[in-house]
Amino acid sequence: MGRINTNVSSMISQHNLARANENLEVRLQRLSTGLRINRGADGPAALIISERLRSEIEGIGQAINNAERATNVIATAEAALAEVANLLTSIKSLVVEAANTGGLSKEEIEANQLQVDDAIASITRIANTTTFAGLKLLNGSMDYITSGLNANQITDASIHQANFGVGSTMPISVEVVSSAQKADLVLSTGTLTLTSSVTIEVTGNAGVETLQFVSGTALSAVAFAVNRVSDSTGVSASIVSGAAAGLSALSFTSAGFGSDSFVSVRQLGTNAQFFQTYDAVGGSAVERDAGVDVLALINGTLALGDGTEVKLKSSTLNVELQLSDTFAQQTAATSTFDITGGGAVFQLGPVVQTAQQISFGVQSVAATRLGDTTSGFLSSIVSGGANSLVADRSREAGEIVDKAITQVSVIRGRLGAFERNTLQTNVRSLQTALENVTSSESQIRDADFATETAELTRAQLLVNVGTTVLATTNQQASSVLQLLQ
Repeated sequence: MGRINTNVSSMISQHNLARANENLEVRLQRLSTGLRINRGADGPAALIISERLRSEIEGIGQAINNAERATNVIATAEAALAEVANLLTSIKSLVVEAANTGGLSKEEIEANQLQVDDAIASITRIANTTTFAGLKLLNGSMDYITSGLNANQITDASIHQANFGVGSTMPISVEVVSSAQKADLVLSTGTLTLTSSVTIEVTGNAGVETLQFVSGTALSAVAFAVNRVSDSTGVSASIVSGAAAGLSALSFTSAGFGSDSFVSVRQLGTNAQFFQTYDAVGGSAVERDAGVDVLALINGTLALGDGTEVKLKSSTLNVELQLSDTFAQQTAATSTFDITGGGAVFQLGPVVQTAQQISFGVQSVAATRLGDTTSGFLSSIVSGGANSLVADRSREAGEIVDKAITQVSVIRGRLGAFERNTLQTNVRSLQTALENVTSSESQIRDADFATETAELTRAQLLVNVGTTVLATTNQQASSVLQLLQ
């Protein structure tokens, strides 16, 4: 080893010392940041996967926050609806009390009317003032908007969910495939009068009444007597002329349509041998008949019928439609309208797409919206209204209040089901996904301190050894000077 111009051993030592220093810097960086992947050079493929997982983690975390915020919105609306329900219950009590005209003076009924007015005003005020971060919750702002709805065919449309997807509107087509029918029984006596005395029991959805008639009573008088108590039985009667080869008959009909409506007419005892009811003129002898629910297709899908109401619940559409009596009895009749907007959209997934969004509608609970077109609306029972207590319309007012209580209860039930079955389950599912994705990202990107500490010790030793070896190799050249002595 007599060369001094080139110190190869020193070059090798410098190279290895540089590598040791580079390795030491990597270990120090990983231990200081806690990350195994700090830049692309640390692992290109691992960095790509890690960044994708980080994006998913952020999306899932925000989706959890969205669901929790939606829960707060629902809780706010439900609390306000609970107060509306309390007010309606108090109105119900006042209406029932006002019907007791034999025990209440005119002044007391007027006082009840004032309380009803205040309660109804409070309901509308709650509908207008219930907000969450500036969002109106119960005034109809979160309800869906429809266009082209024919009120002669569809008297009420309650749209609970409509996911528009990439479109801005949703067309709705309703086709009646099987008509709704009322329960109906026919009594044919062969004459316009009863041929013997008879006691009958008339039963319907509302209750049961017993009526007595003597021989020779006109069928029109029987119908009149049945109709006088129709509010207690849910059954009305009418004369069917020209039936059974020119003979008249008496028809007993339920108040409502559908399989839940029924009519039962039977005689008590066996005095009237003529008495027999049939399901139709010239039909089969029966004592009880039930109605038939309407069957309809909504956008080509068979909807569930309940009387003249049809319901459809799918992943993209949840709607309840109240068909008019005329339309519900027209087989093959079709009605169309469009849902043009509205509703509240909740982003419950980490990706902005229809499948990860829930559209939810909340109808207005203002006094002008509680009730229906048949019975009337809650606003009609205030002073000066068509169904006010001072106008001696307690029975009509009671029906409206009952309808309003049902509507509010249904909205509360839907909100509760949405919170429990959709929002809460969504949060739990997302939390599990967040844990798993975070664990995967951590395994790829985070540093193992046990391993890095061991590698740090190794790198420090290599640097120390490399420095010592470099010093030794640099001193080797000086030994050549001994040859000159």
